[in-house]
Amino acid sequence: MSEQTATASTPTAPHVPHLPHIPSTHLRAVITWLAIFPLVALGMTLLAPVSSDWHPVLRAFVLTLVVVPLAVYVVVPRLMQGYGALRRRSLARRR
Repeated sequence: MSEQTATASTPTAPHVPHLPHIPSTHLRAVITWLAIFPLVALGMTLLAPVSSDWHPVLRAFVLTLVVVPLAVYVVVPRLMQGYGALRRRSLARRR
């Protein structure tokens, strides 16, 4: 077996791009809470006049029907972007 064949068949390490920093589970929980709490408080306030005689489960269903998608698709991603920007700014100052 020639040296060229051995070298050609040896796999090289693939280029791994720099992965972004993923916040800890605890930080993600805090960010999620920061999104959910104001949405629930606002939703309860807005829903109260029309839902005072509704069953509590129906009230919770309607509230979560609005709050969860809004939090998951709009608010949490924006808060995560804000966290990322703050983190990058903080790292840039350290250099």
